[in-house]
Amino acid sequence: MIRAFALALQLLTRLPVPSSSRPPRPEELGLSVLFFPVVGLIIGALLAGLHTALWLVDPGVLAALVLAAWVLLTGGLHLDGLADTADAWIGGQGNRDRTLAIMKDSRSGPIAIVAIVLVLLAKFAALQALLAGDARVILLLAPVLGRTVIVLLLITTPYVRPDGLGAPYASYLPRLSCGLLVLLIAAATVAVLEWQGGALLAALGVGFVGWRHGLLARLGGATGDTLGAACELAETIALLTPVLLAE
Repeated sequence: MIRAFALALQLLTRLPVPSSSRPPRPEELGLSVLFFPVVGLIIGALLAGLHTALWLVDPGVLAALVLAAWVLLTGGLHLDGLADTADAWIGGQGNRDRTLAIMKDSRSGPIAIVAIVLVLLAKFAALQALLAGDARVILLLAPVLGRTVIVLLLITTPYVRPDGLGAPYASYLPRLSCGLLVLLIAAATVAVLEWQGGALLAALGVGFVGWRHGLLARLGGATGDTLGAACELAETIALLTPVLLAE
């Protein structure tokens, strides 16, 4: 279990993690999926700590600092997935093979840049509004919910690249435990945020169903890039929903 947690931390963050000389087994990679939301909680705790430490800083400046820390902690991993997915979705013109081929290209086109800018702009605007008050609960939850969506996609959606880096994660994850974890996190969200938590889960649910339907229709399943894109979009929804509910 410790190795699985270390693998999840190593994959999803740029935090220093002791490496092992032994390559991870596929079963260990699959088990690490169970710790994705835990890694999200660690990221959220660091962001909430930054919010606490810089409580008196102007909300706009603090929003920029929190967003920068967020990107640095993850190494832009999911933003890269969002960029590749956006490029492929538009450039693929509805063709599955072309979409998958573009997704493997490491170069970023104009659509990728636009997608990243729009997501970061939405996150910044939401953070600026939230950080005018006490946003620690949302900062804790947003990274958790983003990675929970990855888990939910992995247990409900085929992984379409059998030779891809994400294949062992999808093939060897503990499905029942992951499903129970998703339900636990959903229940905790409602317990902490009450009716706003229910509204947030509803918004995430609509986004998840739409995203999954699009993936199945275009690709027949998910890829590593689309999982990263899902995380970014889920985090954005998690930040925007409380702001919209407060209006």
